[in-house]
Amino acid sequence: MGTFTVAGRTRSMGVLFAGVALLNTATVGLTTAATLIVAAGSGTAWSGLPSVASVLGTAGGALGAGLLLPVNGRRRVLVAGYGSAALGALVAFAAALATSVLPLLLGILLVGVGNGGAQLSRYLAADLYPPERRGRALATVVWAGTIGALAGPALMAPAAHVVTGFGWPSLSGPVAVAVVATAAAALAAVLLPRDVPPPRVRGARGPVRSPAVVRPLAAMVGAQLAMVAVMTMTPLQLQSHGHGLGTVGWVLSAHLAGMFALAPLSGRIADRWGPAVTVNAGLGVLALASATALAAPAAHTSGLPLALFLLGYGWNLVFVGGSAQLSRDLAPATRSRVQGTVDAVVWSASALAGLGSGQLFAGGGYALVAVVGGVLALLPLALLVPRDRR
Repeated sequence: MGTFTVAGRTRSMGVLFAGVALLNTATVGLTTAATLIVAAGSGTAWSGLPSVASVLGTAGGALGAGLLLPVNGRRRVLVAGYGSAALGALVAFAAALATSVLPLLLGILLVGVGNGGAQLSRYLAADLYPPERRGRALATVVWAGTIGALAGPALMAPAAHVVTGFGWPSLSGPVAVAVVATAAAALAAVLLPRDVPPPRVRGARGPVRSPAVVRPLAAMVGAQLAMVAVMTMTPLQLQSHGHGLGTVGWVLSAHLAGMFALAPLSGRIADRWGPAVTVNAGLGVLALASATALAAPAAHTSGLPLALFLLGYGWNLVFVGGSAQLSRDLAPATRSRVQGTVDAVVWSASALAGLGSGQLFAGGGYALVAVVGGVLALLPLALLVPRDRR
């Protein structure tokens, strides 16, 4: 995407960091509140629908952003994506006030479109640096999700308290936070330096069947399936044991801290020992997380937060490791298209976990969700035996 001065690189990293932090803050609170709204209105069997809408929107946003980036550049694509997210948050807020499920899902879908662009921001950050530093660069932007991990759940209860003062439903509070966060992200994206897209290569296609793509894709799909299945049903598991939004927020904070807080460490592992080591370690941690959730499904102050933290960090290792391979092993002419396609596949596959997790929970409880999550984490290891190419 061109060459960068030190000032331009710093400014770009700041904007990319802020966008990811704000979109994560919006998505966490919005999806959690929507899960509880749908469960109350339509039953637990359909409580995974908000997660499905979010990940499908993210998949479409990632695919679209990957196709548009080589033609339109970073700033235009992110402004458009974050603007769509702001519109979606407004629609979701109106739906939360009216407790109307279909408009709520539509709003979440549009927020997901913006989140798709935010997800690709890690690759944009990697492109600012030489290959030997790309793992750390993309991990820095992934780490921005720590802000969302802390702010999203922490703001749920206070926001619910504020909106009840206006006579609105308490669960509309986290949705109102999403409106503010997505609008701020769109404004921040305007500050990106102008970039001149490289000449378009007609007919260029990424090597989607090459080991450099298939291996990280398989691992990222497995990790996303395992993480989404267990995470999505955790609020309902806590609620079924009589816990309120405060406890839900605390446990999700532990999970989201695992997802993002140690990303710089994951980036250093990827740069030092290679993506394959990073990915394999992450899949093992995901399996351990599922076993912990199975062993302590009601320990809301100990075992369950630990399980959710491990679930998050296992996903982070796979996410950073797989992304590092995709950022360094693909030709520049096809890189963004392949990266967008991979993200679209990953998020589309995880939609199955979001929908299926509700059915699993209704049929066999949280224990069945944890068992399936562990199996999904272990399956990709069979495809990851070949050595990492340094």
